[in-house]
This record gives sequence, C-alpha cells and structure tokens, in this order.
Amino acid sequence: MSLSFFFTSKGDVTMMMIIMMVHAVCNGIKMKLSEQLVHTIIKITTTELLLIASFWCDFIQMKSLSMWMCGLLFISLIGAHGLEPFPENFVVAKRNDANPVILTCHTTTDGPVTWKFHDEKTERVVELEDNVQQNGQNLSVSEVDTPILGKYSCWRGKELLSSTYLLLAPDEDEELDNLSFKCRAKSYDCNFSCDWTQTEQTAMRLGLGNECSERRKSCHWVSSDRLEDGTFHFELSHSISPYAEESTMLELTAEAIVNLSIFRKTKRFYLRNIVKPDSPELVKCQEEKEGLNVTIDAPSSWSTPQSFFRLEHEIEYVFKDDGKTGRSSSNLIPKGIGKLRVRSRDSLVLSAWSQWTPWKNVMAKGKHLCKCKNTAKSCCPELPSGFLDNCKKKRKKKKNNKQSKTS
Repeated sequence: MSLSFFFTSKGDVTMMMIIMMVHAVCNGIKMKLSEQLVHTIIKITTTELLLIASFWCDFIQMKSLSMWMCGLLFISLIGAHGLEPFPENFVVAKRNDANPVILTCHTTTDGPVTWKFHDEKTERVVELEDNVQQNGQNLSVSEVDTPILGKYSCWRGKELLSSTYLLLAPDEDEELDNLSFKCRAKSYDCNFSCDWTQTEQTAMRLGLGNECSERRKSCHWVSSDRLEDGTFHFELSHSISPYAEESTMLELTAEAIVNLSIFRKTKRFYLRNIVKPDSPELVKCQEEKEGLNVTIDAPSSWSTPQSFFRLEHEIEYVFKDDGKTGRSSSNLIPKGIGKLRVRSRDSLVLSAWSQWTPWKNVMAKGKHLCKCKNTAKSCCPELPSGFLDNCKKKRKKKKNNKQSKTS
C-alpha cells in the first residue's frame, strides 16, 4: 500500500513536504525548514503529525535508525506548532532591558524548586548566569532576547508546580501591519463573530471591554484554535440592548503571538457597523396582471419582531428573451423573467448587504408547473393542494405507458 493513500485529504503538496521532512530526519540529515513549510505544517494537528512520523519510521524499516532520531523527529514536529492555544500564564519583557522580569513559581508550599526551560526541541534545567538568577522560588531574567524566550516551568523533584511563558514585547518601530480582524453580527441579538485570516500567528485571543484594553485581570478573554484553513474564528457576546439607540461603541482588543513576540491591537466600532444579515428566503413567485410578485422572508437568524427590525430587499433578475439583467427594490418586477436572486439589509441603518441567494428559475403559470417539485432551484407560484401529487401520478402513468409500448 502506498504512503500517499493516507494523505490525499491534505493535498499532494502538503503530503510531499511532510514526507521530505520526515525522510530527512530519519536519515540524520540536518534540514532547516523554510517558513512556508512551517506554516503548512501548522495547519495539521499534532496527533496527525505523530501518526505520520510513527508510520514512516516503521514503514522504511531502516536498521541503522536509532531511537534518538525518532525521538528528535517527534519533538521537532510538536515544536513546529508553536503556542496553541494562547498560554494561560506569561510574562512580557522588553528586548535587552537591564531591568529584570520575574517568573513566579506558583506553589503554596515552601522548599527549594528547580526551574526548567523548554524550547522547540529540548527540556533542560535553567543555567544560572549573570542575566538569569534564582531568588528563592522565583526566577529573575534580564537582557531578554530571542534565544531565551519560551516556556519556563518550576519543579519540586518530579512534581510540576507551574509554568510560565517568557514572551517579547515588540520594538516601538515594529508593528504587525496585518494585525486586523473582521467582525460580523447576523442580527441585533447579543452575539457576534470575528475572523482572523492571517497565518503568521501561532496563538491569539480577543477580549471585549476596557478591562481587556487596559490589561486588567477581570478581562474575559476568548481563545480559538486554528481552523484547518489557517484562520481563527471567535464567537463573542455583548450586553448592548437591541431596542435602544446605540450610543456606546464596542471596544475589542486582540492579542497575537508571532515567533514568541506578543502584539496587541484595540479596535472600537458600533454594533450597527458590523451588522450583515444572512441571506433571505425566496418563498414564491406569483404572476399577476401588473407583473411578477415575489414573496421574500427574512432569514431565521434575523432579529424579531420584524416589524421593528425591518429589512429591505433587492431583487436581481434575468429576462428570458434577451438575457438582460435588472434590479429592483420592489417586490413587483416585470414579467418574462427566467431566473432571479435576492439579498437584504437593515433598512434603518443601511447595513451591509447580505450574500445573494442562489439563482432560482422562475416557474410561471402553465404546463411546466410540475417542475416546481424542486423548490430549492425554482421560484414557484402558490400551487393548489395536491398539485405535486398529481404531477407524480402523471409521471408514473407516462412511464408505465412507455414500458407497455416497448414490451
């Protein structure tokens, strides 16, 4: 059985990158992963990577393969993931600052402790130097730079007491230009969502309110794991009344970790500025003397009562004869339409338009109404009770007549 059978769902490119990396490590070759390769691997779960490594090491059955090589492979694969999710405990230091930062060992008992440092490949006891000193149970670190960033943990014997990440604050002239996120509310209820599409970050979180923008301990952070497509998706709640005039802006703070440096950005906006309804429901198309009357319902996710939260609709249609298109904000459109679609927005604040509904073929009065069985693809008039059942009977009778003629 070929190895590629196990990876087709991840794509040929990803498969080949992983195979090349695993093969190189298993043969003892020192291969430096490019940034592009690391970003590709980040999109795959740790469990999947370990399974890949285990299978490959067994598959090639190299007699010269030593145990430490496979161990190194497993560690390096886990390390490629970085911080996921956002670390619970961390300390932020300025680059090469002479003022030390204190890493606290969280324990309720007295006694000596040992500090260990974890980077992407190893775990080792912290070496005490001029810029790294242990004071009682805590660790003091000054002149912080990239090589000593990472996870620190304190131990008493074989017991893990606590762990803390040492992260780097960005320089004053260093900004993450793409530290941005898009937020959307489907309605005026208490929930909205945000998406982060950049791939440089290995962990991130969002917090709502000035408790988060001012870094208070009372901030409620919302974290997210990276999705398969590389994005982060967040679901957040707010307390703004949907029935009162909106006078308070939402204050949303994002924190992201990139290469063990932490970046922050606060964005302020009104809820009404991120409202974008779901696509409406195209119910039926009724042919009248004046034109074609289109019935449209609000999406089920939209706020109620709809008499208060009014939506306006726009219809785009295509004529059967010449293929020309037109748009209308009225539910009454010209006759002779071949297909149409609709979208909606809040009529009061003129919110962003929803996505268009899929195109639907217009079924007018006549002998072709039996095709209205597929209402997902057709906009049909209101049919009499039992009409579609009669259509089924006619189709069945026609089919039987054909079979009797051929027999």
